Amino acid sequence: MKLPDFLKSPDGAPNRIALRGGSYSLIISAVVLALLVVVNVLVTALPTAATKYDISSAKLYSVTANTKVVVNALQQDVTIYWIVQAGQEDNVIENLLGKYESLSGHISVVKRNPDVYPTFAEQYTDETVANNSLVVESGERHRYIAYDDIYLTETDVYGYTSTVSFDGEGAITSAIDYVTRDDLPRLYTLEGHGEADLPTTLADQIEKANIETQVLSLLTAETVPDDADAVLVYAPASDISDKEEAILADYVAGGGRLMVVAGPTADGTLENLYGLLEEYGVTVHDGVVVEGDTSHYAFQAPYILLPDMASSAITDPLIEGRYYVIMPIAQGVTVPTAASGATVTALLTTSDAAFSKIAGYNLSTYDKEDGDIDGPFAVGVQIDDDSGGGIVWFSSSQFLEETYNSYSSGANVNLAMNALSGLIGESEAMAIRSKSLDYTYLTISAASATTLKVVMIGVLPVFCLVVGVVVVWTRRRLNSEPV
Repeated sequence: MKLPDFLKSPDGAPNRIALRGGSYSLIISAVVLALLVVVNVLVTALPTAATKYDISSAKLYSVTANTKVVVNALQQDVTIYWIVQAGQEDNVIENLLGKYESLSGHISVVKRNPDVYPTFAEQYTDETVANNSLVVESGERHRYIAYDDIYLTETDVYGYTSTVSFDGEGAITSAIDYVTRDDLPRLYTLEGHGEADLPTTLADQIEKANIETQVLSLLTAETVPDDADAVLVYAPASDISDKEEAILADYVAGGGRLMVVAGPTADGTLENLYGLLEEYGVTVHDGVVVEGDTSHYAFQAPYILLPDMASSAITDPLIEGRYYVIMPIAQGVTVPTAASGATVTALLTTSDAAFSKIAGYNLSTYDKEDGDIDGPFAVGVQIDDDSGGGIVWFSSSQFLEETYNSYSSGANVNLAMNALSGLIGESEAMAIRSKSLDYTYLTISAASATTLKVVMIGVLPVFCLVVGVVVVWTRRRLNSEPV
């Protein structure tokens, strides 16, 4: 067989150095290729958590410490059914499900292709099931998670723009917590005083937090039920009775937890309800709070307050996220410097320029008039009774309504849920919030873009070509070949 010219020496004999070098190169290439195949097989067998790293700004591919606490405490098997057609898998959901599987041997993810199992989802829901929906099941309990509950779309109050957030972790962890718990916390909502219905977003968050709700009428009951983890008084239009006040006061003094959302009413005051605060030296003032500092109110409306938030377990997540809570049509509350038998904390406070308009709903001017009460005021108060009981009080009946919650980017409902979770003492799954998908993109100038194009398209290829020519020329010279 005739050797190629580059394997011959100048006199035409075989170039042993070149042959030896070629053999070594071939062997090394084969060894490296084999190692790459072995490494690839081993890496494929590793769990998702060890092979994929989350560099996304919203941490879409990571799970929080709260989820790890819930998952690591599992004592029973959980199956997550992923309902999706072949080729339609959502990459973010797939990665997240891999994280859950890697965290616990009790969790398994099973795909169910609706083309292959057309009636599978019917046993869990009557809804039309979209691709990438989930069912979490353990024993006899299950929860269906629709795709729309994973990718949440919120439209602003004017309907012009919308934001999308990813709530996959919150929905899945909540479902796992739900199907593996024997006893769920129970929240009783007081009725009989013209209380408003819970806003949809708040009700959805309570359900997501696996809190069971039940109505309570103290007009007939003699005590708060023993299975109550907390009682909620939401936006009453009229006052409670003396009997109801005594029952609620005894409930808190005995270690019970109470959350009150009650602002000024159009007809009269809620003297008996306010009496629950007066036992701790907290005073509720008549009228509607008007803010005199332009940096402490929104939308050019001095009665739509932007209060300062004091540091606490309830408010810290919002402070760290630089959120603002909006408190419309609020009632002024004065907190004592010291309280007997309890610790009283002002969570939300107005500026020193705030005052309360005695005219209330009948006010005709935002200017301070004779009889109006000077601030500053608290509009959110936390009371920790020495008995272990507690009260969280927000002095606006409207701050959790959809409009104001939207204006606050969800901070209002998050504040209420933080308060509720603190009162109930439940649970790690309650604190997981959705992750915004409104990414921040890198923006560069036109001049920088032109420079990058020249470097990437022109300079780098030419540089690589020159380096290649130099390497070839050098090798041929070492092999005594003419250039």
